[in-house]
Amino acid sequence: MVQRNSQGASARPAEVDVVVVGAGFAGLYLLHKLRGLGFSTRVFEAASDVGGTWYWNRYPGARCDIPTTDYSFGFDPALEQAWTWSEKYATQPEILRYAQFVANFYDLRRDIDFDTRVEAALWDEGAGPADGRWHLRTSRDEPVRCRFYIMATGCLSQPKAPEIAGAERFQGASHSTSRWPHGGVDFTGQRVAVIGTGSSGIQSIPLIAQQASQLTVFQRTPNFSIPAGNGPVREERLAPLRADRAAYRQAARWSRAGVPLEPPQVYGRYSPPELRSQRFEAAWNTGELIPILSVFADQILFPDANEVVCEKVREKIRAVVTNPETAERLSPRDHAFGTKRPCLDTGYYATFNQPHVRLVDLRQTPIERITETGIALRSGEALAFDAIVYATGFDAMTGALVAVDITGRNGLTLKDKWAHGPSTYLGLMTTGFPNFFTITGPGSPSVLSNMMVSIEQHVEWVSDCLAALRAQGHTRIEPTEAAEAGWVQHVNDCAGITLYPSANSWYMGANVPGKPRVFLPYVGGVDTYRRACDEVVARNYLGLRRSGPAGELCADGLVRRLQPDVQMVLEMMAAMQLPTFDSLPVEAARGMLAQLSAASPPGPAVAEEVDGTLPGAAGPLAYRLYRPATPGPHPVVVYFHGGGWVLGDQASDDPLCRDLCRRSGAMLVSVNYRHAPEARFPAAADDALAAVRWLGEHAAALGGRPGPLAVAGWSAGGNLAAVTCQRVRDEGGPAIAGQLLLTPVTDTDLTRPSYQDNAEGYVLTRTLMHWFFDHYVDAADRADARVAPLRARSLAGLPPAMIVTAQFDPLRDEGLAYAQALAAAGVPVRSLSARGHTHTSLGMVDVVVSGEPVRAEMAAALRGFWA
Repeated sequence: MVQRNSQGASARPAEVDVVVVGAGFAGLYLLHKLRGLGFSTRVFEAASDVGGTWYWNRYPGARCDIPTTDYSFGFDPALEQAWTWSEKYATQPEILRYAQFVANFYDLRRDIDFDTRVEAALWDEGAGPADGRWHLRTSRDEPVRCRFYIMATGCLSQPKAPEIAGAERFQGASHSTSRWPHGGVDFTGQRVAVIGTGSSGIQSIPLIAQQASQLTVFQRTPNFSIPAGNGPVREERLAPLRADRAAYRQAARWSRAGVPLEPPQVYGRYSPPELRSQRFEAAWNTGELIPILSVFADQILFPDANEVVCEKVREKIRAVVTNPETAERLSPRDHAFGTKRPCLDTGYYATFNQPHVRLVDLRQTPIERITETGIALRSGEALAFDAIVYATGFDAMTGALVAVDITGRNGLTLKDKWAHGPSTYLGLMTTGFPNFFTITGPGSPSVLSNMMVSIEQHVEWVSDCLAALRAQGHTRIEPTEAAEAGWVQHVNDCAGITLYPSANSWYMGANVPGKPRVFLPYVGGVDTYRRACDEVVARNYLGLRRSGPAGELCADGLVRRLQPDVQMVLEMMAAMQLPTFDSLPVEAARGMLAQLSAASPPGPAVAEEVDGTLPGAAGPLAYRLYRPATPGPHPVVVYFHGGGWVLGDQASDDPLCRDLCRRSGAMLVSVNYRHAPEARFPAAADDALAAVRWLGEHAAALGGRPGPLAVAGWSAGGNLAAVTCQRVRDEGGPAIAGQLLLTPVTDTDLTRPSYQDNAEGYVLTRTLMHWFFDHYVDAADRADARVAPLRARSLAGLPPAMIVTAQFDPLRDEGLAYAQALAAAGVPVRSLSARGHTHTSLGMVDVVVSGEPVRAEMAAALRGFWA
């Protein structure tokens, strides 16, 4: 059976391989790509032409906010050579012409049904493995069936209605920036109100002000904006493309945001003022979002680093806006820079210097209602207007998807499944909806990236997937529940280490009443995301169940299990191609550790650091004392560093010691000890006992609080702390208030499952542990409790303990076993398992931000030892 399209041009099949909803850039590329692979395809578009959001968004000043050299398709050199942009940031009419040009270039319109909405989609399982189909109902009451159903409806395409009482009563002209009249609007001589100061408001307000006799801007939340510096495309922007177009596009595909730019290495929180200013000014002067969002490596991670950028933008606002009160109202103070999408503007702030322009702060003076003649404020003031412009934004990312009545298996609707927030696999698919794909859907980089790069990546992944299914004899694909849950967790983990969730932004769905507060896009970066998608394919479509006449295949599992910042650190280390410690002579290994430590952020400042020596078992031992800024005397923590009894010194865990000192309010004394192979077992254990005894006697002289000490340590240092607690109990010494053991060595059994599961790839390897043990202790002594405290005859009577283990650590199981053994012996113990972490990651202060909650709990445990 065949039917005609909306133009009545040629017969259309009622059943096709693929239906695509949306003829924006994603839909156009999908149609081109799927055609080339031989899939019969129909595209349905609600508008009368191609262009998607650029068809609808025709408000004054509408432009892209990614330079047009980057906001372009890069998949076809012939297409690129056939089109030239006129400006750095193209206007909506030019971008729409570009979309129309693409449609004509590939003759795409003949497979697009315009002026047609898909109103409902129902999955029909059918009678056999090859029978599953989507049944669609369109606004033209045309029944359509397809094997695969793809939503390419865009992230910002579902307008958000104004939530203001009386809006329907206004007798003047009302306009929405998201559905602007195609013929334009002339505001000459009119009294105009603009409600909203997001991107569309900030772009349109300067142009509306040029026409209106009076302009009143109603602002609920001020937004950060930088001057776009628009004009002809600069030569330095064109040069890389002209020199090597393919290399430039490849660099974009593997960049953090889809625009080639080296990630920053400078930390704002540790930079001197002159460097901060230099970097900010350089980014500001580019007039581009990606550089201003990347002034510092830590600006989206830590409030203090972000505030440096915030205040410098506020300084720019104050320098432009002549009225100090107005400047302050325009200066954001309720969200971190970048947590709401910053805007690019042309003369926005200067507009408020004009006498006919007024700013109303809705937080101070809320709107009571819209009236027939204008707007009534709660202050009692009534303002008359000829026109009202609603710049109130979109129901972003999920709005257009749940607006269609999509029903998957067992009668489950997409709207119901996502009632508490969207759950997807890779932002591409969702469990319960076979053969259903979303382009730049929630859980993908989408709006945090150059959309053209993200669109291309998604279209190519989906089309390659469909081709692979066909080649393998499969007709159905769907993510597993475990894979989807794992990806949702990963997306949340990525957002959780940033400042993004702290803002009431449309990234969080906060602009739509009743919408679940969930961070919608994937903040891990275009490059990281692409790597994950490629890995899914390389691992036999990991997390996806495929079925059909050829049978069923399912490689269930999680594509990302590590915390995102831990994954990034491991990838960076792999790229450095460093030798492993166990492949080096001991002195060379020590030198490499010292170099790595020197390159790490220093950690937070403490009130004082004092270096000294104390008497060890066989000579003086160096120590470093960290004193907190709070009034003393402080309780004392004796800390032992990690390094397998071979590497490190009293300063090698500086960032962690500073962090624990600041968080706990305790004075930390990090003590060195003799190292193997020069001083083998039991030298380190004897030194640790001597240090604890001496510090117990001299705590007050060092400015510490007399009384019980706490002991703490990481890795081999955790081993020494545990061993010392046992020896103090058995051999005499100071009172110990508690022991904090971070991923400790507690046994010498290298056959535990965690040694098999995590043998390679996580810095501390099974081979490296063999290397450490071989240097430190003879095989005959490895059952000694001074090496393996888990093997002590009794664990009763030991001080309270907190033991932290990491999921991807060879030592995980022995740490858990020690916690269980302590508890069985009646020792108060708390065991904390750090999901997604490795043996080394929890101590990486200011690098592995996901470790902050764990370090906070470690510090709380230290405080609790003296409670």
